Amino acid sequence: MKHVSKLLAILLAFTVVAAACGSDEDSSSSSASASSSAPAETEAPAETEAPAETEAPAETETPADGAEVAYDYGVTEDTIRVGAIADLSGPFAPLVVQIIAAQTAYWDRVNENGGIAGKMIDFWIEDNAYDVPTHLEKYEEMSADDGVVFLSQSTGSPHTAAIAEALVEDGLGAIPLSWYSGWPDPDFGENVFESYTSYCYESINAVDYLAANVVEGDAKLAILTYPGEYGQDGAAGAKIAAEALGIEIVYDGEGAVIPGADQTPVIAGLVDSGANLVWVTTGPGLLAELMGGAAAEGFSAVWSGNSPTYSYVLLGTALAPVLDSSFYQSTYTLTWNAGDAPGMADMVSALEVAMPDDPVSDSYAIGWTEAMAAHQILEAAAAAGDLTRAGVIAAANSTTVDYMGLAPNQGYGGEPNDYIVRESYIFDIQADLYDAEATISSGGSTGSVLMNGGPFVSDITAAQVYDGACFKAE
Repeated sequence: MKHVSKLLAILLAFTVVAAACGSDEDSSSSSASASSSAPAETEAPAETEAPAETEAPAETETPADGAEVAYDYGVTEDTIRVGAIADLSGPFAPLVVQIIAAQTAYWDRVNENGGIAGKMIDFWIEDNAYDVPTHLEKYEEMSADDGVVFLSQSTGSPHTAAIAEALVEDGLGAIPLSWYSGWPDPDFGENVFESYTSYCYESINAVDYLAANVVEGDAKLAILTYPGEYGQDGAAGAKIAAEALGIEIVYDGEGAVIPGADQTPVIAGLVDSGANLVWVTTGPGLLAELMGGAAAEGFSAVWSGNSPTYSYVLLGTALAPVLDSSFYQSTYTLTWNAGDAPGMADMVSALEVAMPDDPVSDSYAIGWTEAMAAHQILEAAAAAGDLTRAGVIAAANSTTVDYMGLAPNQGYGGEPNDYIVRESYIFDIQADLYDAEATISSGGSTGSVLMNGGPFVSDITAAQVYDGACFKAE
């Protein structure tokens, strides 16, 4: 009964957290607090018919410097309309609200500094509620003649996949809030401009690093993941690393963690496996359930997982000591106030002004860097005198985004092997650094301490020849 009582205590402690974090793909390493609210949505334009098959002639204007700038959809003499189709009311709303808040603050600052080519950014936000049909409906609005010139966010792997062909047909580009390894494949996501590395390569990096630097003795790996592009792309990377390093997989739970299902068989299989390294690709709620259940049975191992698996808010639960002693956070960007990158200092100082009383969060870096990418692409298009949708796509394909150290720089030109990002970050969790009451203005940490001094890339990842997604659904 001792084990049962301990498990119940842990489960009770993270029940609220699990509800707040959600438990499906495309989350990130943090969730918003209940006090955060979504930025107000801009009013959607009146419904119009889809653009005619023949292209509308591009208009031009002559700005003060004398250079002509062409434009068509989503741009006027005074504005540049950028869109975000985001989950503001579904399972990932706590996360995405913070990502959108950071983007909103970024674009507000751009406007305060004169906009782009003298045009103000009109940031149009629509809620997809993490529903694919709703995502398609919102996309139709944003891709219309009076829609947007670029999507700085498209939340969800299946959601973005559902519009991938339409993006090409409409000549519209999008940054996905998803890190599926299929996005760089020209046959799948030609106008999808991914951020950072993929679930697959992130898994390779972390399994290699932890096996070499943290696990004592020979690594024995357990894999616990969701089914689908998210979970199985992460599992594919972990298996690539295991095969290359000669690591025995003692429990293969690829696709075995089903949201809403009884996880007892998975926990029992893990505990009986003798694993000393566990790789998880789920959401924070299920990570807590798996770790809490295994800990209640006396199981001890090094734990980590793809970035959406972990949320720093779990440090406010009874699971904090287990996370502190056993969990290592893998991410695509620096976490809040971690590292001394100029981009971190710039973001923190800007958000201190824009939303000083909001809680600290690792999510802001995702929204901030998404906006940085869109901004630099649009600046390049304006400099080339072409803010048409086609001009923006051309600019994206010739731009290397400088994240000022918040994440590895990102390019899109040439073949995928020429530009795909392979690095990711690994953090040690130190629960005593976490302050649940910390706000942006008061400073504070999310309890993550950077390891390796910066981003890490495994020799295995560096040697990978990209020829499509690591995981492809049959």
